[in-house]
Amino acid sequence: MRELAILTFVTLDGVMQAPALPEEDPSGGFKNGGWAAPYWDEVMTQVREEAMSDPYDLLLGRKTYDLFAQHFSSAGDDNPEAVRLNAATKYVATNRPDDLNWNNSRPVTGDIAAGVRQLKAESGRLLQVHGSWQLIQTLLAHDLIDVFRLWTFPVVVGGGKRLFGETAVRNGLKLVRSDTTPGGVVMGIYRRAA
Repeated sequence: MRELAILTFVTLDGVMQAPALPEEDPSGGFKNGGWAAPYWDEVMTQVREEAMSDPYDLLLGRKTYDLFAQHFSSAGDDNPEAVRLNAATKYVATNRPDDLNWNNSRPVTGDIAAGVRQLKAESGRLLQVHGSWQLIQTLLAHDLIDVFRLWTFPVVVGGGKRLFGETAVRNGLKLVRSDTTPGGVVMGIYRRAA
């Protein structure tokens, strides 16, 4: 049996929408994309050490998959994130399974919660979700997340897609590790409480 972890960047007010680029996800009229950019280099150093150093497979929503595939599939070997992401098996929650062209990609279709339960029941590497707001909402609603790897940025953006919405199953979490970056981003790694 393998565990499932999410790796998520959030603002102080809980928004996870479009951290990297202004045009990343303008859905719902969101105009504050790119809010993590001033902190990116220091956070990515910490993310590489804390959440990307051990082998893992990816579980991605379709929108995140398409963004990542476009960016990382053609990146060179001098980009350590690209090397790791390109080598990982990528499970993709999608209604369009026929055009998963990024190497090592496999569709998860139909009942996503059941498909993820099946993946978790298999032996193998950690399943790690990057971004993928809609997928995370499904995972939260079905209590399928074992580890929450959260980076909270000292930014408030108001509206936007929040990590914890109404569909989250009430559950206690236990802080297992924390740290901060020089710019004030707080890393918190939590496990579901027993």
